[in-house]
Amino acid sequence: MTIPAFIITIDTEGDNLWQNHRQIKTENARYLPRFQSLCEKYGFKPVWLTNYEMAIDPEFIAFAKDVIARGQGEVGMHLHAWNSPPDYDLTGDDWRWQPYLIEYPDEILREKVVYMTTLLENTFGTKMISHRAGRWAFDSRYAKLLVELGYKVDCSVTPRVNWRNAKGSPFGKGGTDYQHFPTQAYFMDLDNINQPGNSDFLEVPMSIQYKYSSLMNGFKQGYDRLRGKYRSPSVNWLRPSGGNAAQMISVAEKTLSKGNDYVEFMLHSSEFMPGGSPTFKNEADIEQLYQDLDELFSWLAQRTKGLTLAEYYENKKAQ
Repeated sequence: MTIPAFIITIDTEGDNLWQNHRQIKTENARYLPRFQSLCEKYGFKPVWLTNYEMAIDPEFIAFAKDVIARGQGEVGMHLHAWNSPPDYDLTGDDWRWQPYLIEYPDEILREKVVYMTTLLENTFGTKMISHRAGRWAFDSRYAKLLVELGYKVDCSVTPRVNWRNAKGSPFGKGGTDYQHFPTQAYFMDLDNINQPGNSDFLEVPMSIQYKYSSLMNGFKQGYDRLRGKYRSPSVNWLRPSGGNAAQMISVAEKTLSKGNDYVEFMLHSSEFMPGGSPTFKNEADIEQLYQDLDELFSWLAQRTKGLTLAEYYENKKAQ
């Protein structure tokens, strides 16, 4: 029996972007070696999905080059459209609205993706294989462009989650609705990204489970509709939120019990820094985070094998 993979994905970006700063700092780069060391302790290999401000930060560049040189992780691409070159003002104040890349015109989408890909490959001396969309927004145009540029694997899909209510451009339709996307990895139909197809482009959806039973979810959604509201069913992610080790283990356990050959974890790089996010505000919060991570990783180390997205891709292609 093949051992399931444990895939660690880190959205590697500036400090506390939830605060919508006009000036982005990258002090969180100094806090990443501790997490890298924890991963290596358990034989896991994080994927550092890197956006523009981190790709030009000298401290992160040195850190990531060392990880790559030692074969202990991977650098992939992550793109925030509002601050990634070349500049293009979609909304009149993109730094305020943080529009989705898929809301930009085709030629601007292409220019931004090409720029980031070239920057990352030149900086780290390695081909970009893996990708996650900024703010989880993905579509067929984006997928086809990634394939054209040589990407092999994406991890933007958040099954069971609908981002339509999360606005980007105030004139737009919101984010991508992933409620009916597959929950297991699949080679994508590039014209219909919510279903398997004949391409060699692999989608690796996030590990997300419903918080409540189907009956309870139906009741809650029916009640919301009566009140004139619409929300996605409540879910739990394989993602730390402070003191939630048991919850994360439950998500991983349910995911594996349903036949998935991987579980996928995510966090933002700034969440390893005190005050770098709304969730982990101080040193005590960070220590709780690492307690949770140690408990989760210890549980997973007995049941999974750490792989990067690129390594997982190669395993899937070989099957």
